Amino acid sequence: MSAARAASSFDKLLLKKIHRSIGQAPIRLVFSGENSSAADGAGMQTIVIHDRRTLARMALDPEIGFGDAYMRGQIEVKGDLVHALEAVLPAMHRLKKRSWYYRLISKWLQRVQGNTLNGSASNIHHHYDLNTEFYKLWLDPRLVYTCAYFPTASATLEEAQLAKMDLVCRKLRLQPGENIVEAGCGWGALALHMAKNYGVTVKAFNISSEQIQYARAQARKEGLDGRVEFIKDDYRNISGRFDAFVSVGMLEHVGREHYSEFGKVIRGAIGDSGRGLIHFIGRNRPQDFSAWMRKRIFPGAYIPALREALELFEPYEYTVLDVENLRLHYAKTLEEWLTRYERSADRVAEMYGAEFVRAWRLYLAGSITSFRTGQLQLFQIVFAGSACRQIPWTRAYLYSGEARMEKESEWIRAAS
Repeated sequence: MSAARAASSFDKLLLKKIHRSIGQAPIRLVFSGENSSAADGAGMQTIVIHDRRTLARMALDPEIGFGDAYMRGQIEVKGDLVHALEAVLPAMHRLKKRSWYYRLISKWLQRVQGNTLNGSASNIHHHYDLNTEFYKLWLDPRLVYTCAYFPTASATLEEAQLAKMDLVCRKLRLQPGENIVEAGCGWGALALHMAKNYGVTVKAFNISSEQIQYARAQARKEGLDGRVEFIKDDYRNISGRFDAFVSVGMLEHVGREHYSEFGKVIRGAIGDSGRGLIHFIGRNRPQDFSAWMRKRIFPGAYIPALREALELFEPYEYTVLDVENLRLHYAKTLEEWLTRYERSADRVAEMYGAEFVRAWRLYLAGSITSFRTGQLQLFQIVFAGSACRQIPWTRAYLYSGEARMEKESEWIRAAS
């Protein structure tokens, strides 16, 4: 057998191994335009691998190998990236057991990306201290970087983010004059919304320098700096007593090993008489978060199962009042973000380079797929202490009332 034929046979073996390791997903794997691991099928997505080093890395672990190779332009996806991932990710998920290499990398990342005080600062800096101008290219004007809430199918992203913030406020049953603490405030949109539209005073904590600077400037611009204080500090340093605690999109960055600390912070902030809301990406069962995502996009991230998140409340006998899953809303939010991101891809390339463009495209497309297929969930949990007097009789206050709808319409018109 000639060297060329031997290499071709070995390539085919690797392609078959990769195809088995992705659960025999209905997708074509092609090396150098010659070999295929699956029969052609109508509408089947095709992944073209351009070099043998990438082929070997994907055989070692398909997720990490694919992610890094796609980022570097060593892999080409023929057709729609989201559709290709929708074919692959559910099939891989059904396998449950990952390669030894993946498990090794996952354990190593968990060790080096621990969410200590210093570790959290480094992890948050990696993702959230990118230039705010980058996020302005594809988020809504308020820079809300969490799941939106689409009250109607025709709602715009701007309307849906405003509706999400109002939904959070209604769930918390905010009253004028109350003191609220927010852990992980992003660019400040929710804190400003609570103060402006519900008459509360807010202390908002965040360790991203870029976001805190922007939030403080927005508070001054809107004349709310006397009612909203943006504090550059770790959530573990929250002190004082408040009527309500809110955290939107931060639990994912706490780390499973620090849930007891987070629970103590909540207890110290609201005691037995307060109430709170935690909004977070979750899972149906405990498992490690994507190693590629932790390596390239979200260092230190952990996505909890619902029962793991409930461990925040159980030691203090907090009552869970409401659990809602907005999974499909997050899929739609991400679709909006990806569309806007693609429109700005040339500008992003000018700012950070082609590899960055592809890495973030893969992150957004993979997230869409994970929410569409149910591998990721979006939970909102409302809870209260045993002495809380803000417990509603029914859930009608969330979704009915002409006055509320008129108020929402006024806010949306004012924002447009």
